Amino acid sequence: MSQPLPQKAPPVPPLFAGYVQLPGTWDELLDAQGLPREGFDWVLDELGRKTADELCRSQRVADLSLLSRGVTFNVYKDSRGTEKIFPFDVMPRIIAAPDWEHVRRGLEQRVRALELFLDDVYGEGRIIAQGRVPQDVVLGSKGYLPALRGVRAPGGVRIHIAGIDLVRDARGTLRVLEDNLRTPSGVSYVMENRVMAKRVFPAAFDRARVHRVDQYPGRLGEALRSIATEGALDPAVVLLTPGPYNSAFFEHAFLARSMGIDLVQAPDLFVEGDEVFLRTTRGPSRVHAVYRRVDDPFLDPEVFRADSLLGVRGIVRAWAAGKVALANAPGNGVADDKAVYPFVPEMIHYYLGEAPILEQVETFQCLREADRAYVLSHLDSLVVKCVDEAGGYGMLMGHASTSAEREEFARRVEADPRRYIAQHRVELSTCPTWDGEARQMVARRVDLRPYVVTGRDGPWVLPGGLTRVALVEGSYVVNSSQGGGSKDTWVQRP
Repeated sequence: MSQPLPQKAPPVPPLFAGYVQLPGTWDELLDAQGLPREGFDWVLDELGRKTADELCRSQRVADLSLLSRGVTFNVYKDSRGTEKIFPFDVMPRIIAAPDWEHVRRGLEQRVRALELFLDDVYGEGRIIAQGRVPQDVVLGSKGYLPALRGVRAPGGVRIHIAGIDLVRDARGTLRVLEDNLRTPSGVSYVMENRVMAKRVFPAAFDRARVHRVDQYPGRLGEALRSIATEGALDPAVVLLTPGPYNSAFFEHAFLARSMGIDLVQAPDLFVEGDEVFLRTTRGPSRVHAVYRRVDDPFLDPEVFRADSLLGVRGIVRAWAAGKVALANAPGNGVADDKAVYPFVPEMIHYYLGEAPILEQVETFQCLREADRAYVLSHLDSLVVKCVDEAGGYGMLMGHASTSAEREEFARRVEADPRRYIAQHRVELSTCPTWDGEARQMVARRVDLRPYVVTGRDGPWVLPGGLTRVALVEGSYVVNSSQGGGSKDTWVQRP
């Protein structure tokens, strides 16, 4: 009896013919043999129908559209000019339905545990008293605000909006890299990217059965109204912005407009009798919830920095009195401190009695003598991070560092070990990315920031999130302030 002929793999479209995967990485679209991952055959076929000329044209149109729509961000440390178009790559990132279901459950679990942790450390402090999280790690965090001890958040929620950064390692395992629980940004770009991607690949998008992302403003508005104080029948919600010179001002305006709420600055609000009011042409109007995009140190000159012109005097007093809800709550920074991050699995065990669904990255705490000794002797192979820096700053990429840089970081670690943690470099997954100059698909490293919105009814995870891409060849840094861009994230429906 003759043997059946082996099935031939579908031909790779010309657009992907020269695509070269990075050694030792997990590619989001193709397996190690260069074939589409399970269920993604149609993706390669549909996306590959475009010619190089068409993609170059689409990229130019997308860039012009983003510029005309004001989709920009500011880079404070760039002396050549601060306002820039948010870089967008036309090639989407696809996430299979089973992968996303795992992520969704893991994110909900994680946010619930972090919420309980914040309630605890600003309350009884049981997890510290029982030695499950070291006291010096918590109390030594710049994000821990002792003045807020004993304060219960109105509506029972502290983490109204979370941005949890995920990476996929060389084995394909999705891991939490860090938590953002103060004023996480980037969700407006998720929705703008979707508009662009649908224009570039309308047929592929229709065939992909992709989850919507445009429900985010509605979900966020519902969550904010749900935690508004005193059970107001028609709660007034505002978005407090530092102003047009803030790096994320486009997002502030976008979200306020999308939710149908007022975009305000500090002079627009005042506190009287522990209640917050908005100045209007018809006189003062009571405010029940404030989505604040002003960082803790500048939020209230009565409690924090006395010289702040960005905050509202007395707003923390009003929040502590239960007269206004603040999203996110002040003091959340202790829960997303990079030195606290290694203990999140323990929080999940302690508060929920469950095993963590999502894995993390092994982390060395320089505060511990043994960890510090290991870090100092392996600086050339580790990623060292300052716990109170963000955006890719205050970080040493050991494999790409000079001896002078390593010596400088060694001095910093020895002088203030609490401020530093270290991790082995994660070989970030890659995704096909369009290089307009080379007119070809190239492999570039990516991460993912999903967003979790929590109201009185519990957490809801936006299906997708901000896929950030390191557009610079060989780079691991995906932050837009350091040469990174973003992609639309297509989460398949079951």
